[in-house]
Amino acid sequence: MKSIVIYNSQTGFTKKYAEWISEATGCVAVEFKKASKMDLFEYDAIVFGSWCKAGHIQNVKWFKKIMPELAESGKKLFVYYVGASPAESPEVLVTKDINFTRAQQEIVKLFYCPGGINYDNMGFGSKLAMKMLIQGMKAKKNPTEDELRIIRTLSQNYDITDKKYVEEIIAEIK
Repeated sequence: MKSIVIYNSQTGFTKKYAEWISEATGCVAVEFKKASKMDLFEYDAIVFGSWCKAGHIQNVKWFKKIMPELAESGKKLFVYYVGASPAESPEVLVTKDINFTRAQQEIVKLFYCPGGINYDNMGFGSKLAMKMLIQGMKAKKNPTEDELRIIRTLSQNYDITDKKYVEEIIAEIK
């Protein structure tokens, strides 16, 4: 099966998952900027991976625009989205529903892959948004222990990526 994984990565976590998929399946991994000009109809399986910002999968509109035509031609379609939250977090499911209608979810398989925080590679706007979020949480009177844990976590770099989160995609491609 000829496959491609297209990734849009800001801090490196989405790229890491793309590389793991590519290594395990032998498919080509291509940056979003290059792939958006490619003819995807030559591939049997197309994987799109991107990072989330405030619950929105970045550049997913491009993929959603071409999804119906790719699905009609029998292509297998996958999307993985990467965020800073652990896989068990409730917002993971909310993000899926924010970005894809029920009808769209019928034609594409969706996967969440935990990433982390990498302030060194983060853009200015994202750094500012994170700083404001942390400051807002710190300003809260009588924060819960859970909120204090979140503040500590978000205040530093961390990496919670794991190959297990792409195993199902890899199995589908093989």
